[in-house]
Amino acid sequence: MKITISGKQMTVRTSLKELTEKKLAKFDRYFGNEAEATVAYSCRHDLQYVEITIYYGGTIFRAEEGADTFQTAIDRALEALERQMRKNKTRLEKKLRSGAFDPLPGDMEEEEEGEFQIRTKYIPYKPMSVEEAILQMNLLEHQFFVFRDADTDKPAVVYRRKDGNYGLITEE
Repeated sequence: MKITISGKQMTVRTSLKELTEKKLAKFDRYFGNEAEATVAYSCRHDLQYVEITIYYGGTIFRAEEGADTFQTAIDRALEALERQMRKNKTRLEKKLRSGAFDPLPGDMEEEEEGEFQIRTKYIPYKPMSVEEAILQMNLLEHQFFVFRDADTDKPAVVYRRKDGNYGLITEE
């Protein structure tokens, strides 16, 4: 696995880079050498955060965790990634290398998700401004809101970010 390690507004110590590479090596059983991992370390709100993103065969695996130490944060992020993969292992076995999910000694069985339960919701596509869409989202107490942008006449999504700000997703 090709690993890129960076720090946001900080320099990552060599010992932390080595620890990261060692801990990510256990994911080679899932991906082999074709995967690319990006690890970003940062400090905010008196916590140390690690964000791990793994790209493999058109699929993106991502986890972000914060803790008192970077070592704890990386352990939590790796556990979250493994939990995601175990939960969806039947679907992922087609994309990952064969034998990736053979049980190893000490592995615990985790309940796998069944078929996706999809509930369809139809909404009126009234063109509106981004500000109006954020207001509507807040009134509905949702985390995101789909709307047609009045300026571009294209579908868009506004969402509430973890930091309390808002994000906008739209096509080019």
